[in-house]
Amino acid sequence: MTTGAVPAKLAEIIEDFQDLTEPDRLQLLLDFSRELPPLPERYGEHPELLEQVVECQSPLFLTMEIGAAPERPVHLFFSAPPEAPTTRGFAGVLLEGLDGLPAAEVLAVPDDVPDRLGLTRAITPLRMRGMTAMLGRIKRKIREAQIRDAQ
Repeated sequence: MTTGAVPAKLAEIIEDFQDLTEPDRLQLLLDFSRELPPLPERYGEHPELLEQVVECQSPLFLTMEIGAAPERPVHLFFSAPPEAPTTRGFAGVLLEGLDGLPAAEVLAVPDDVPDRLGLTRAITPLRMRGMTAMLGRIKRKIREAQIRDAQ
């Protein structure tokens, strides 16, 4: 498998999915769903600080904190209901694979990462589009922060 600009942590997750059979991939996605941490209190008490990813079939909200230059580490925070395991699982994959990485590395992640998990036959295209949208939203928010900082 070619990883291109996929960061090491995310590449390892992709390989873990690829090494499994389709039913086991779904189980791994559920594992990521269970491991998604709750929002920190500072966001749980202020839902207006979260942005909804409307492309997700289940309600998913995210926000991020971007650290100082030069590295500008990105920290991700997600909120999704427990009864949305697929959406939570996708959020968990992105959290595990991208959290703490420099903004430039996150921006370089290929947009087809969700497809690389090998779930396209087991999960509906609408749900796959949700994960793609999560990644796109994260990148957009990083670009917006870079523009604000440059002004």
